[in-house]
Amino acid sequence: MVMSREKALIEIRLAGLSQGKFEFEFTCSAADFADSALVEAGFSKEISAKATVEKLEGEMIVTLKTSAIADLTCDLCLAPVTTELNGSYRIYFGYEQPDEPDEERDEEYRLIDRNAVSLDLTEDVRETLLLSVPMKVTCTDNPDCRVFHQEELDEPDEVNLHDTDWLESLEKLKNKYR
Repeated sequence: MVMSREKALIEIRLAGLSQGKFEFEFTCSAADFADSALVEAGFSKEISAKATVEKLEGEMIVTLKTSAIADLTCDLCLAPVTTELNGSYRIYFGYEQPDEPDEERDEEYRLIDRNAVSLDLTEDVRETLLLSVPMKVTCTDNPDCRVFHQEELDEPDEVNLHDTDWLESLEKLKNKYR
């Protein structure tokens, strides 16, 4: 996470960073992460990541926003779907205190050394990208996917008599049990 020996893909240089709010932008591809999970998830084009760092007296708040085009497959009709996926993730960094006990912390709250030179956010961006992939992919615009295309049998202004009778009966039943 902090002070790696080799250059990280998405890294924020902390040395000399004063208090305040700073924005950093990164552009890379899924192949740059050397993780087949991103390619398998459908990320094949350019990936954009923006990190907003708010440096305060005793902590830093890093907000990540990712954006990428993904080539997915509709879960219903198996048609190809290309869509833009956006994700966001916030991480709180506190500075280590020498006499502070090691206690279990939330994943979004991490400790860093006050002398840290840089912050490696590569893994956090990778996870944010993977979490932006929807659990269910559907194509509502594809005419071949008949599941979402429902033909209207009635005119939009026409009231269906059957529906009215049903609603009246339901209303009577509801009033009976009040």
